[in-house]
Amino acid sequence: MALFHGEDLVAMSDRRIRDARGSQISIVFQDPMTSFNAVLTIGRQITEPLEVHLGMSHAQARERAADLLDKVGIPNARDRLKDYPHQFSGGMRQRAMIAMALACRPQILIADEPTTSLDVTIQAQIVQLVKGLREELGMAVIWITHDLGIIAGLAHRVIVMYGGCFVEEAPVRELYANPRHPYTIGLLASLPRVDAERRRTLASIEGLPPVLRARPASCPFAPRCRFAVERCWQENPPLEEITPGHRVACWVKPSAEKALA
Repeated sequence: MALFHGEDLVAMSDRRIRDARGSQISIVFQDPMTSFNAVLTIGRQITEPLEVHLGMSHAQARERAADLLDKVGIPNARDRLKDYPHQFSGGMRQRAMIAMALACRPQILIADEPTTSLDVTIQAQIVQLVKGLREELGMAVIWITHDLGIIAGLAHRVIVMYGGCFVEEAPVRELYANPRHPYTIGLLASLPRVDAERRRTLASIEGLPPVLRARPASCPFAPRCRFAVERCWQENPPLEEITPGHRVACWVKPSAEKALA
């Protein structure tokens, strides 16, 4: 079940989900080169949702598309509408993908690893761009990533997943200051920190990721967790609130100090 304004997206008809997709919920994919249609111009791919969802004429849609490209920082935006995806650099393609996702002013933007293939300078520019647009447009952003450094500077709330299950949920500051699930603790301990001792060895999480052929009956992290008890192998723990707004799915709930000792 995936609820949006009280409606289950999974149960929606094809027509209803088509109305929601793009106009109310948009997505920025990980690799813009394979996400764009290689044989259509950037302009055509941005104007299409404007014509379909907002009923704009072709001329109106092109004007709006040029404004969108300009908003995301693409120079000579009007002239670049006639270019094809391969004529854009990686960073520019991702900016164009964001422009297309924002065309209909969605309420939710889903960003799926949008900076993975970009160098760190362009990554920082894309993150700042999304943060600025989020505040300007008042939309919610769901940022899916393995990069906890990006999350620290972007998110208000973090949900940590493992094996297809939610294992911890908390405000971003609380999560980084007081992680309570062994997987979250391991992730944070694997990051280099400028305020840590130079000799501190980065932690690693032993073992292999789970095989997701079926929903786990036990805790999905149990095979890799050194705190696992018998109950962890028998039952998958629910998310339980340990402090206001901080929920953890763990029968043991070790502190970071205990886990890293």
